[in-house]
Amino acid sequence: MITLKEALTKSNEEIVALRGELEAKAKESGLNAYVGFESSGEGVPILIKDNIQVKGWSVTSASKILQGYIAPYEATAISNLKSKGMMAFGRANMDEFAMGSTTEGSYYGPTKNPHGTDRVPGGSSGGSAAAVAGGIAIAALGSDTGGSIRQPAAYCGVVGMKPTYGRVSRYGLASYASSLDQIGPITQNVEDAAILSDAIKGHDDRESTSADFEIEDIANNINPDVKLTIAVIDNYISEADEDTQKAYAQTVKALEEAGHTIVHKNMQNTKYDIATYYILATAEAATNLARFDGVRYGRRAESKSTEELFYKTRSEGFGEEVKRRILLGNFVLSSGYYDAYYVKAQKVRHLIRDEFNAIFEEADLILSPVAPSVAPKIGASEDPLEMYKSDMYTIAINLAGLPAISLPVAKNDEGMPVGLQLIAKAFNEKTLFNGAASMEKAVNYTK
Repeated sequence: MITLKEALTKSNEEIVALRGELEAKAKESGLNAYVGFESSGEGVPILIKDNIQVKGWSVTSASKILQGYIAPYEATAISNLKSKGMMAFGRANMDEFAMGSTTEGSYYGPTKNPHGTDRVPGGSSGGSAAAVAGGIAIAALGSDTGGSIRQPAAYCGVVGMKPTYGRVSRYGLASYASSLDQIGPITQNVEDAAILSDAIKGHDDRESTSADFEIEDIANNINPDVKLTIAVIDNYISEADEDTQKAYAQTVKALEEAGHTIVHKNMQNTKYDIATYYILATAEAATNLARFDGVRYGRRAESKSTEELFYKTRSEGFGEEVKRRILLGNFVLSSGYYDAYYVKAQKVRHLIRDEFNAIFEEADLILSPVAPSVAPKIGASEDPLEMYKSDMYTIAINLAGLPAISLPVAKNDEGMPVGLQLIAKAFNEKTLFNGAASMEKAVNYTK
């Protein structure tokens, strides 16, 4: 598959032909990565997750409740993309309202992992990752609330990058958890991720959490030869499976041989990250999804009263995982439980951020697993708690608002990719991409 950097040098005629090839290959692939083939604008085609508004498109967040909704406006990330010689092309499958880790929770059915079609591609941006890995998309946009870009990228053997919170405008992104959500790139390599990250970044007056300062371009200034201090979290790796531990050890060795300094650190148990995340994320989800009531937009159930309208529309329109998280969110926000759960979770969130900052006083980057294992088989994650545990290494980064990038580093004996992530200080994407380029070169995954 042609890279994003290469595609940006092609003529209009070549790009038009390429779009046709991608659509034909996607339909034949059987991966169910695309759920629509809309196009908007001219330029290099970028696959768009189904929760990012593209004006005139059907945008449904892979939910029954939004069937029939046509986006009346454009997400800022899409407008920025178009200004850089790219276009929105195709809607990527996802877990409904970005709530899931397997893309099995989609109204359109599950997406398959191109490395093993009996395996999940991860989630919630599973369609985006599977399409890039399967050679049916040059690059894609996803959204990351608790690892939803990095985890599917790791499962599918591609690069997935979560920007610092505020680096990319959330205007036009269907809100799941507003203090955690961030749009980011899924690409074939680190350089393409930097190009796409540069294209979508920038301040937006319409979005209150958008960073209001000049953010430098990175893609043309990546230095893979820079020597960095990288922290490894010793107690994190013990919770991963044998394949992940082996890949981690090999990567640490490769980074040392490339001239980087490795320092060993410990962080608090991941169970606190999981508990904190699911309290805060579900609380925000319950609030954000209250707007889907059958009155303003999307699907509307037949009913005889307003109360029945709300009840039937939401009962019929939302899937099981979305209902579960709405119920949990309403519980932790309810009278008598707000202080016991929500307030305590916010305090722990500050402790998590402080713990990262303490490590960054001694290290430029942190190396961590992305998931505790390779991609599970479709249907294997029936227990919601087991699915939540697959996010154990990614959610703390969202809670702290930090940038991180997932890279493939190895394959297990069954040919399934293993990914690791680098984490940087807030708005220090330059160091993050330098480290990622160096790690990509050191592990030489493609070879």
